[in-house]
Amino acid sequence: MSELLLVRHGETEWSRDGRHTSWTDLPLTAEGEEQARALRPLLAHRRIASVRVSPMARARRTAELAGLDGARTDDGLREWDYGGYEGISTPDIQRERPEWFLFTDGTVPGPDGHPGESPEEVGARADAVLARVLPLLAADDGDVALVAHAHFLRVLTARRLGLPPSAGALFTFGTGAVGILGTEHGRPAVVAWNAR
Repeated sequence: MSELLLVRHGETEWSRDGRHTSWTDLPLTAEGEEQARALRPLLAHRRIASVRVSPMARARRTAELAGLDGARTDDGLREWDYGGYEGISTPDIQRERPEWFLFTDGTVPGPDGHPGESPEEVGARADAVLARVLPLLAADDGDVALVAHAHFLRVLTARRLGLPPSAGALFTFGTGAVGILGTEHGRPAVVAWNAR
């Protein structure tokens, strides 16, 4: 069976500073562009049948610089809607909510159109993305690459492995890095993680 390549976009100002970034469409920093270019040799030897990308510019630019041609936008790949926590770091949130943890507590409502998402809502979105791409993997015509965002891809990884959305907390994911999900003895498995 072909493998699922998960690509986290390169660095932005807010990812560098640890600020939650969902709908704010920040460009890659110069370092982020370099991270994306550095993925090109890692991905060049793969036979990639399909590339799906988040609608955000930082993800689309990463796909372009990494040499992932023919990317189709998939709105399901957008980042966790952070609601009222958009642009705020975890330490700043925890000043008001000391025990807060994204993967168990979710977010609070934000401005119109950004109600925030619970871990279960993000998990349901990840399940829908997996339902669209698993038939492509089963066809075994090549790998499928998903270019998106850290927290969403972490939840998607958990769901692919049969774990609850909250288990996404177990998979830290650096900017401009690749995770590879494949199988072992017919069961989903992590083949590589944070590869660069």
